[in-house]
Amino acid sequence: MHATLSKDTLEFFKNLEQNNNRDWFNDHKTEFKKIENDAKILYDNVFTNLKDHDDVDNFKMFRIYRDVRFSKNKTPYKTHFGGSFHRTKPYLRGGYYLQIQPNNKSFIAAGFWEPAPADLLRIRKEFEMDDQDIRAIINDKTFKRIWGDFVGDEVKSAPKGFNKDHKAIDLIKKKQYIFTKKYTDEQVLSPDFLNDVNDSFKAIRPYFDYMSDVLTTDLNGVSII
Repeated sequence: MHATLSKDTLEFFKNLEQNNNRDWFNDHKTEFKKIENDAKILYDNVFTNLKDHDDVDNFKMFRIYRDVRFSKNKTPYKTHFGGSFHRTKPYLRGGYYLQIQPNNKSFIAAGFWEPAPADLLRIRKEFEMDDQDIRAIINDKTFKRIWGDFVGDEVKSAPKGFNKDHKAIDLIKKKQYIFTKKYTDEQVLSPDFLNDVNDSFKAIRPYFDYMSDVLTTDLNGVSII
């Protein structure tokens, strides 16, 4: 299977951005089905590559149709492909994500998008008790060169029950623990794209191993599974 995307994928979404309505989309349904099939091959290849170095049990490529019921934006279609890859629970935590979008907006992400309240509290308690291990991982030169710093939402001051002057408050106040890496259109269309995505996902592993250990033990290090 040929896993390199053609520029038709990005061109389709550029046109969709300018014509985000059902009539235009229906007139170009055949074109969409072709690029969708190409994207499924790409995502399947990412999944296969991940299985070589991590225990991932499935992936989900999201539908093109937007849920507009609770959104002010009523355009019916997404202007990108998105897909997530799931590590095998309960022992392994964290997830991978790939978004293909034109105009240099493609990116990969890894981490914890919406931690369950109990998991979020457990993570914060770990950082409150000891932040040395997590900082050693995320400040590693190779890791930081690939993934940069945490992104995501956070509370303004301190979560309830935590001291706003704690030395790890920069970590504790986060509500999401995500890393992202952006790609240009040229990079997405490159034959090296899949390899770079896979190498980047490999590099996140020390972070996932640490967080999985945190989320499967109590503060005394005793397994809760």
